[in-house]
Amino acid sequence: MDLNTVTSVTRPQTRAELPTWKAGDAWLAGGTWLFSEPQAHLARLIDLNDLGWPALTVTDSHLRIAATCTVAQLDALACPPDWIAAPLINQCCRAFLASFKIWKTATVGGNICMSLPAGPMIALTGALDGICTIWNPDGSERRVRVVDFVTGNLANVLAPGELLRQIDIPLAALRRRAAFRQIALTPVGRSGALLIGTLDGERFALTVTGSTVRPVQLAFTTLPSADELHAAIIEGIPDALIHDDVHGKPEWRKHMTLRLAEQIRAELQGDS
Repeated sequence: MDLNTVTSVTRPQTRAELPTWKAGDAWLAGGTWLFSEPQAHLARLIDLNDLGWPALTVTDSHLRIAATCTVAQLDALACPPDWIAAPLINQCCRAFLASFKIWKTATVGGNICMSLPAGPMIALTGALDGICTIWNPDGSERRVRVVDFVTGNLANVLAPGELLRQIDIPLAALRRRAAFRQIALTPVGRSGALLIGTLDGERFALTVTGSTVRPVQLAFTTLPSADELHAAIIEGIPDALIHDDVHGKPEWRKHMTLRLAEQIRAELQGDS
């Protein structure tokens, strides 16, 4: 879609060249949502692609995902055998309500910043203890956990002029056992619930997205029983956090959250 209110596009190549933020500005990475509907409030786009951030970097301790990394680039990552949680990457990429064409343009950072309940990159990076690095307009930066970055449906911690630079995932998180469950009302529909469980020794964590307006992560020192997990979900996810839209009523989302969570618990326990 043409954005006929936009009068200029800037293409900074370094952080120092980022223009001073003003009303009517928008960051441009993939642009798959930005160009999908009218944006009458916009006058300038700040294109991030010439900043040249490496899409994916593996250090001694982390997998670094640039905010501008595309879904296709992430899906194509060759993971070492000891990253036993790596199948989550492909599973979450395929949880998108998107074609392969969108995959080649849509970015990981864009999906997180869009902050939809069904955002699969939120689920992936949140479940793997991802940390967001945010560039502040004054030249400083701050770090926020992915599960804390998204605060509600289409809402997050970014203030005007702040920019998501990268997401760092500890390699230790990629070496955990993991289980994935996702459901939608239709075979290729938007996720009504997307849950990921990880097991690190005895420590179990369940990350709930899709069915909730923001990510919810429940942590346990040992793998809980079915009844303990059920009680923790009922207590930790009040009805006010359950999402309600055309992709699933709250009652169904809550029921599926409980059902999928138990499937994850049983899988990691070795019952199935």
